Amino acid sequence: KGSVANDTMHALRAFMAPTARTRADRARAFRSRRLAPAKAEGRWTLAAQADPKKTGETEWSAATARQLLARFGIVTRESVRAEEIAGGFATVYPVFKAMEEAGRLRRGYFISGLGATQFAAPAAVDTLRAERDVADAPASVAVLAATDPANPYGAAVDWPVAGAMRAGGALVWLVDGAFAAYLSRGGRALVTALPAEEPGRSRVGRALAASLAERAKRPEGLLVAEINGRSAADDPLAVYLDAAGLVHGSGGFHDPHRA
Repeated sequence: KGSVANDTMHALRAFMAPTARTRADRARAFRSRRLAPAKAEGRWTLAAQADPKKTGETEWSAATARQLLARFGIVTRESVRAEEIAGGFATVYPVFKAMEEAGRLRRGYFISGLGATQFAAPAAVDTLRAERDVADAPASVAVLAATDPANPYGAAVDWPVAGAMRAGGALVWLVDGAFAAYLSRGGRALVTALPAEEPGRSRVGRALAASLAERAKRPEGLLVAEINGRSAADDPLAVYLDAAGLVHGSGGFHDPHRA
């Protein structure tokens, strides 16, 4: 109910984890009148709660704006829409405007292709500028669940490829912060978006293939049978997958050390 807080996650996990209880366990629980599992350790404190009836609209908007800024770094109209904030962008715009006038954040056109009204934390702008020229640095690869809030595709921005969706079990690869690939649930169908020109094409292809090869070494393995709607062996990414150490068999690309 939000009345108390704990400094660990063990209490929550104990309630969620299924346990097989014996007759002796039930007897001990009855004698002790225990209302919580034995694993509910940690330090408990009363949680200060705000009364919704006493919380003003301005206070709520300010708290929401700060949360959005902390979450995204750069807040756009599209990111607010994806969060389904009550009242939409108009609810937090006055707060951002006031913070800009106070010098606490910046307003500009930081992300092309999105709405012109964008607000950013100063540190986020500096990070973006540092990522302008990355050709000489190792490629940065991030693998996210398609449903992860950190994945902007399918929420704040449109998918750059057809067939991708924010579905459970699907994965998204970001290389240098940009969309590179989408792997459907089950791991057999891959959709990629490699740059059209060099050296970006090779840079992204090598980074993506290396990440897929590392994932193929996991206990659950990885078998890529289809890339961009055709046999994996016929796709341009096949050259990079082969160089990364994956082999192509009757079922698709896989780790050579797995049967």
